[in-house]
Amino acid sequence: MTTISRTSTNQASGQVPLAAGALLRTEPDRNCPLCPRLVAFREATRGREPQWFNSPVPSFGDPDAQLLIVGLAPGLQGANRTGRPFTGDYAGDLLYATLLEYGFARGIYQARPDDGLTLVNCRIGNAVHCVPPQNKPLPAEINTCRRFVSATIETMANLRAIVALGRISHDTMLKVLGLRAAAAPFGHGAVHAAGELRLYDSYHCSRYNTNTRVLTPDMFRSVFARVRADLDQ
Repeated sequence: MTTISRTSTNQASGQVPLAAGALLRTEPDRNCPLCPRLVAFREATRGREPQWFNSPVPSFGDPDAQLLIVGLAPGLQGANRTGRPFTGDYAGDLLYATLLEYGFARGIYQARPDDGLTLVNCRIGNAVHCVPPQNKPLPAEINTCRRFVSATIETMANLRAIVALGRISHDTMLKVLGLRAAAAPFGHGAVHAAGELRLYDSYHCSRYNTNTRVLTPDMFRSVFARVRADLDQ
């Protein structure tokens, strides 16, 4: 496994080193203009569904957490509608049930942002903050939004574990952490070291993956069981 220093993540991902005490922007503006295709899709959706959130979806959970979960992008009728990651679609049903089982969440998940569910030592975000057409962000959009993922990690002082849900999230984290793809290939259940951080891979908990049995609930739980055991050491 490849190991790098946590403090080198910005340099390794091609970003300008951060000055000590610099204020980092971890979330895009509500009307973020950086990706024209996503802006157009957002505006069109706002016109059709004005009661929805329809903005870049912020991370959910404690910035002081040891665990960060990184998904792909908000679902159109899930997080883009509700404003909370993985809330309102099938992927959230499996994710939050698993987090509750392993002590990374508290309360009852009811698929809405006011259900009172809280995360415990855990934070959830996405590689891309805005909903993309057909749930498929373009490479340029993934690259553009990576600055916010990098900033999120830089501001999580207690971070020890990152779970990447799916290959795109995995590839994003490789760039953020400065890991070489050849040295840290994606694989469900794989664990890669990056300095004091560990990157855990999982297939995405989408309905498609679970319906086709690419991912079973037991396979998904096994990833978080490993994370739980490692953090409890």
